[in-house]
Amino acid sequence: MNRQDIKKDKNLPVSITKLRISTSQPGILRPVPAVARYLAFSLKAGVNPREPLRELCDVTDGDRVVAGIGASLARALGSNIEGLRAFPSHTGAGFDVPSTPSALWIWARGEDRGEVFHRSRLIERKLARAFRLEQTLDAFRHDRGRDLTGYEDGTENPKGRRAQLAAIIQAPSRLASSSFVAVQQWEHQFGRFDAMTPRQRDDAIGRRRSSNVEINNAPLSAHVKRTAQENFEPAAFVVRRSMPWADAMRAGLVFVAFGCSLDAFEAQLRRMVGLDDGITDALFKFTRPVTGAYYWCPGMRRGRIDLAPLGL
Repeated sequence: MNRQDIKKDKNLPVSITKLRISTSQPGILRPVPAVARYLAFSLKAGVNPREPLRELCDVTDGDRVVAGIGASLARALGSNIEGLRAFPSHTGAGFDVPSTPSALWIWARGEDRGEVFHRSRLIERKLARAFRLEQTLDAFRHDRGRDLTGYEDGTENPKGRRAQLAAIIQAPSRLASSSFVAVQQWEHQFGRFDAMTPRQRDDAIGRRRSSNVEINNAPLSAHVKRTAQENFEPAAFVVRRSMPWADAMRAGLVFVAFGCSLDAFEAQLRRMVGLDDGITDALFKFTRPVTGAYYWCPGMRRGRIDLAPLGL
């Protein structure tokens, strides 16, 4: 139950207002920042993670630091987060969609790269007793929210209240105000992309790069047609917060999709890999996912992530 629910129902007993009042991690619904760093941790064998997780609460405000719990960590704590499960792997004609789970995921967000760097070092130190840093990936906002291919990302994101309903679990669930997130690192093959004609690129995406206008007669393999959220039953709405990444030799997109469950993302992924009708998403012509993981993002209580559903 969140604060708005309590305000709306004046018939609730006063004692209810003294119970847990939680909100979602605000970074989930806010626009992507100028820069970000993604951290993925594994859990060290034979170590109790409870105290390091409590220390993580001290530096996780849900805005500059968004945190996600993996299924293995929840189980290590003896807890069951309903709906949290393993990321599905798929193999198609010439491509693989891997499952690369980790125990803990951190999305450090900000406007200054140096500040984000030092904050991520602080997080690593607080977790070091029980967690091993497995991956660090820096990302950035590009050209008003475009992917490095030049196409706008997240055009069909729901807005306002619809975004909240799509991304955040609602009361009366015991997980109210929390969220699930699907995270994939996609690596673009720019040689293949550059070899495509402008028409072939637009047909692969299903939008015109010049105007971002959807192409009505785009091929059925176009990414927009494969993932049109309203064309699923039930509708498969998610809130995308993806960001480009680049290192010395490689680049691509960190795909991040928040949902009140993982079902909507999985429905889209099944259609992308052709499980529904045998048609593969044209994205696979020039990009590949190299990681894939699911996490549960706790709600917030009194300015700290609320780990009560984990027994903490």
